[in-house]
Amino acid sequence: MKPEEKAILKRFLPANCLDMVSESIKKENISLRITASRSTRLGDFRPPKQSGNPFRISLNHDLNPYQFLITFVHELAHLKVFQQYKSKVKAHGQEWKQWFQFLMRPYLESDVFPSDLQDELVRYLSNPKASSGYDLSLTRCLQHYDAKQRANPTVEEIAVGTVFKIPNGRTFRKGERLRKRFKCQCLHSKRWYLFNPITEVLPVDQ
Repeated sequence: MKPEEKAILKRFLPANCLDMVSESIKKENISLRITASRSTRLGDFRPPKQSGNPFRISLNHDLNPYQFLITFVHELAHLKVFQQYKSKVKAHGQEWKQWFQFLMRPYLESDVFPSDLQDELVRYLSNPKASSGYDLSLTRCLQHYDAKQRANPTVEEIAVGTVFKIPNGRTFRKGERLRKRFKCQCLHSKRWYLFNPITEVLPVDQ
């Protein structure tokens, strides 16, 4: 990587891991793009359209340094699976899990993560999910390291029966918890939806 590119990348990463990340980018011929925030994903991987072109990984700009690194390694695991299997295996199947675990190991062994987050990651990596956001314990731990603390409550923090809005303006009423998610009714369509407990919401006057 060029010195100016490494200087930019350093702003998004935890200490003690810039060289490891930049070496992976160089070795795997990755075009890394830091994007605007996307509500549906933290990052993504795309193979090259033509042989010889770089692999493409994009990461949201507003991730905290630890989440940025974890997401990068998540997408790097997709790259390694594609190199080995192309599109012949499941996106987050056993092959991806094994690569993710393997690629995270050097960071876990290099004192990159604080102890509380290290413990959560070790537990999570025993059987990683398709998104770290699906693991509530890990997500809550990661939120402690956000530079900007959230201003709004989450679904799990509001009372059953509370009316709330989501960013697209749709309005819901919170219902009961079903296993790991909350059942909430859209007030316009009367349809029921399942919400992640840590989804931020905007309470409204009823």
